[in-house]
Order: sequence, then structure tokens, then C-alpha cells
Amino acid sequence: MINYFEKQFELRYFEMNKFGEASSTAILTLLEETAADHCYAINHSLFDLEKQNIGWVLLSGIMEMDYYPAYKEKIVIRTWLSKYSTIKGFRENIIYNEQGRIIGRAKGLWVFFDIDRRRPIQIPDAIKDKWLYFNEESINHDITKKIDIIDSSDHIKEFKINRFDVDTNLHVNNIRYLQWLIESIPEDIIDNFYLHSIDGRFIAEAQLGDTIMSFTERDDNLNSFIHNIKTQENNTVCASARTVWKSR
Repeated sequence: MINYFEKQFELRYFEMNKFGEASSTAILTLLEETAADHCYAINHSLFDLEKQNIGWVLLSGIMEMDYYPAYKEKIVIRTWLSKYSTIKGFRENIIYNEQGRIIGRAKGLWVFFDIDRRRPIQIPDAIKDKWLYFNEESINHDITKKIDIIDSSDHIKEFKINRFDVDTNLHVNNIRYLQWLIESIPEDIIDNFYLHSIDGRFIAEAQLGDTIMSFTERDDNLNSFIHNIKTQENNTVCASARTVWKSR
């Protein structure tokens, strides 16, 4: 494999869940950090882009984990770009443990975005030329396919969007959506299963001060769930997802 970027992490105490393993949100955060560091490595850091009122926004993505690393365990995340269009790019990720075994995979579709005008713009050649790409997928899954919208649910949680929920692009960070949907997962699933995969779509922006409703409904598979994140004010669907849980 060529044209990839790697970053090593040692899992820290505050990234652990109650089982002493990295939380799913911690792993997503490390994937995001690796992507940010990849931008920095080509002299187009996210903060430099922000000064120009441009940046990257996640449209959709999937993460699959065979297991979650423990406290002080070291992992390596390898990332690369597999495909570009004028305004979008597919980022691939593979997560390795200390022994070099693959423990997770992830893929995201990102759009280059004008923060002020809130619309996609063309990716500069300077970025594409430095990143290059490698035409191989980390995971064979269509992350552009729509996920079902549910109108009601037995599992609902309500949240208020506060300042710490909003990132430098002035929209709700994608990791916050995962936290909200996990909060509406039944407790018996959280206690006895781990999140094997999450497949998500980001549909509309939520705003600071909005009230968010997290809806969760069992899918056809017993340990699979459909999730919708909606605004209470106008019932706008901001995100949808499907999760699959495996027994511990």
C-alpha cells in the first residue's frame, strides 16, 4: 500500500468505558484526530483552513470493531484517500493493535465546505496533489445508501444543544450524534453487548439552542437498531444510523 498516513495512540483512562475498554466515541475521536493530523502533515491544517472559512464536513460513514482496546494498549490507525470528486472524498481507515492485527475498519465520505455560505466548494488542487490517493477500500460497504426514517419509538431521549456540542465549523460534531443515539439504547444491550458497527448519515444541520430527540427502534435483527436524531422544534431529521451489537 502507498500514499497512506499512520498515527499511533496509547489509550488513556478517560477514554475507557465501565468495562475498562475504549468507548466507541473514543475510537471515533481518534479516527477524527488522525484525519486532522493527515491534514496538518500536508500543511493544510484544519485551523489554517478555518482562517479561510473553509473546512471538511462528514456526510456519511461506517465503523466496524472486532474488539475495543484496553487501558494503556497501543493502536495504530492507518488512513488514506481512496476516491475523489470535485467536492468530496472517501477516507479509509484501518485500526491495528500492538501485534499488528486488524481490530477495526472505518470509512467516511467528506465534503469540502464553505463555512460562511454553508455550502460545498471545490477541493483545491494543492490538497489533492499532496494527498494523492490509493484506490483500495478498507471496508466493502455503500455509505451513500439511505437509512430508514422512523416516526415513533419506545426508546427516546431528549437533549439540548449547548456550546460544547458545536465544533469549529459551527455545526454539531458528528461524534456528539453517536453519544446521543447510544443514550437511547436499552440498558440491557449496553450491559451485555458491545457496539460492533455503526453506519450513519448526516442529513441536516442542528443549531445551537435546538432541542434534539434521539429515537431508537429494533431492526429486523434482534441486536440491530435503527436510529434517528430529530429536532423537536420542526421535526427535522438531522441524522440517521444503524447499529449492530455483539455479545461480550
